Amino acid sequence: MIADDLDVSPDFFEYFLGTYPLLKKDPSIWCISAWNDNGKKELIDLGSPELLHRTDFFPGLGWMLRREMWLDLEPKWPEAFFDDWLRDPQNTGARACVRPEISRTFSFGKVGVSKGLFFDMHLKYIHLNEKFVPFTTLDLGYLLKETYDATLEDTISSLPAMSADEVAALPRVDPSKRATTAVRVVYTDAKSFQRSAKRLGLMDDFRKFNIEVDVRERGATSAFRGFTTTFGTGGLTHYRKHVTDGF
Repeated sequence: MIADDLDVSPDFFEYFLGTYPLLKKDPSIWCISAWNDNGKKELIDLGSPELLHRTDFFPGLGWMLRREMWLDLEPKWPEAFFDDWLRDPQNTGARACVRPEISRTFSFGKVGVSKGLFFDMHLKYIHLNEKFVPFTTLDLGYLLKETYDATLEDTISSLPAMSADEVAALPRVDPSKRATTAVRVVYTDAKSFQRSAKRLGLMDDFRKFNIEVDVRERGATSAFRGFTTTFGTGGLTHYRKHVTDGF
């Protein structure tokens, strides 16, 4: 699904062709999105246009789902604000979407319910990918649930913890060295996430849901199981929700 106020990247269709098999193979994935809510140029890895992530937060702005999923959603489809409706895990079975590190769409739709305020503050700064990536030839198996969950948990658990203020104070580094300066910022609730997100220029949207099927309780923008990954002035930063009952 794509709106008429979006520009697309050179590999827009290739992206969806390459990721479609994930929808067929992994029942825990319900959509593929072309959008990264935290896709500002200074917050992404410009050297990794092929990098993709799982997210529990529906990104929208150019997305794909299977016919079977649409037939399940269509009878319940809301009259307005469908994007917020899709961010309630009760409507999507608490399943995930796939999103790119670098957005494959760019919104030029300034006029809307926010009267252009959201566009001027955020949307116009999202970076549109400029490099063609042959997704149909890549191995995207790392995005399958079993592999992705275990890898993400192991990676983030091994990183040194820093506060958002400490990350913001880090000197800028060469983009090619960012992967060697990975850290994690721990948040405990919506307010602590929002404070850290604002400090580092991230979207601070934080949705609260009641979920019975797993340990997730809240959804931060672009997060997967409480993790949000971004690049900043000092390198790769992971935001992790502190939980006492495990991953």
